[in-house]
Amino acid sequence: MRRWLLPEAIEDALPAEAWHVETLRRNLLDEFRRHGYEYVIPPLLEYVESLLTGSGRDLDLRTFKLVDQLSGRTMGVRADIAPQVARIDAHLLNRKGATRLCYCGSVLHTLPASLTATRQPLQIGAELYGHAGFDADAEMLRLLARALRLSGVTASRIDLGHVGVFRALADGAGLAGERLDELFGVLQAKDLPGLRELVADVAEPYRAALFALPELYGGVDVLDRAAASLPALPEITAALGELRALAGALAELPVSFDLADLRGLHYHSGVVFAAYCAGHPGAIALGGRYDKVGKAFGRDRAATGFSLDLRELVRLAPSPARRQAIVAPQPPADAQSDALRQVAAELRAAGEIVINALPGDAPADWREAGCDRQLSWRDGRWQITELN
Repeated sequence: MRRWLLPEAIEDALPAEAWHVETLRRNLLDEFRRHGYEYVIPPLLEYVESLLTGSGRDLDLRTFKLVDQLSGRTMGVRADIAPQVARIDAHLLNRKGATRLCYCGSVLHTLPASLTATRQPLQIGAELYGHAGFDADAEMLRLLARALRLSGVTASRIDLGHVGVFRALADGAGLAGERLDELFGVLQAKDLPGLRELVADVAEPYRAALFALPELYGGVDVLDRAAASLPALPEITAALGELRALAGALAELPVSFDLADLRGLHYHSGVVFAAYCAGHPGAIALGGRYDKVGKAFGRDRAATGFSLDLRELVRLAPSPARRQAIVAPQPPADAQSDALRQVAAELRAAGEIVINALPGDAPADWREAGCDRQLSWRDGRWQITELN
C-alpha cells in the first residue's frame, strides 16, 4: 500500500505555493479590513440543520456528513462558509445597522466543482448584511474587483444576473417541484433542445420568455432586449431596474449580463454575479444577494457577498520571485557568537531571512534552502558576502 497517496482531487501545498497563498490571504484580509470588514472564524463542522439552512440541494450533495460521538446527531463538514457567517450575523452579533464581515478557511467537497477543481478549496470572502439597496451590491462588486487586482489577476468580465427574472417566469407558468429543478438544470447547461422539450406545454407568453432566457446575455443592451421580449411582470421590471442601476454605477468595471445564470436558485434572492479571467474556463469568483438565509437563524436580514478559492487564484496569479536567504555559519568563538546572534536578529527585524547553519551542512545544502549570501567574519565584524 502506498501510504503517501492522497485521495483524488486532494493535494498538498508545497512551500512556494503555500507561501504565495498565505501572502495573498494576508493581503486580501488586510484590504477587507481597510474597507471595514471584520474577520470571523466559523467552525469547520456543525450540525447539518444549521450548516445547510437555506442552501438548497446542491450544497447538501457536496457536504460530507458524520455522526457526532457526543450527541448522536448528524454533523457536516462545511462545504461553504457563507451560511455560517450569516448565522453569526443573525444570531450572535445581532446588530441593527449594516454589518460587514470577512472570512478565510478550508472547505471540503464530496465532489470537485469542475474537472480541474480541488475538493478542498481555501475559501475567502466578504459579506455585507443589513442593507437591501443596490449600493451594497455595488460595494461588493467593487471590492471583488479590487481583490482580483491585488492578486495580480485581471477580470476579463463580470457577469450579472438576477434570479428574480426566472422566479417570476416560473411562478407565472405554474412550475414547481421536480419540474422546476429540471428547468433550472437545462437553463444552467444552456441545453436548448432540452429546454424546448421541457417548456413545450407551458402557456404563452411564458414559454417564449423561458426559451429566450439563454439568449439574453452580453452587454447592457441585453436589458433593453429583455424588457422588450419578457412579460411586463412587476418582479421582472424591478429586477431589470436593479441590473440597470448597477450597470450605471459600475461603469469602470467590465460588466456584462447573463439572465440565464441561475446559480443557487434556492439560495440567492436577487442579483448574482460571477467573475471570469482570460485563459480560465470557469468563474474565479461567485457572489450575489441571499436575503432569506438569515431568517432561518432568527433574523430576516438583507445580505450580499462574494467568495473565491485562494488556491485557484494563486494558480492564475503571477508567481512571485523566491526570496533569497542569508546563512549564518557556526561561529568559532564565543565573542563572535554573541555578535553573530545580534546581527542575525537585526537582519530578521529588517525583513531578511536568516538561516542558522547546522553541523555537517555543506554550501550545496544552503543553496537548496534558498540561500545566496552568507555572514562572514571580516575586519572584526560580521558582514554579508556572496555565498561561496
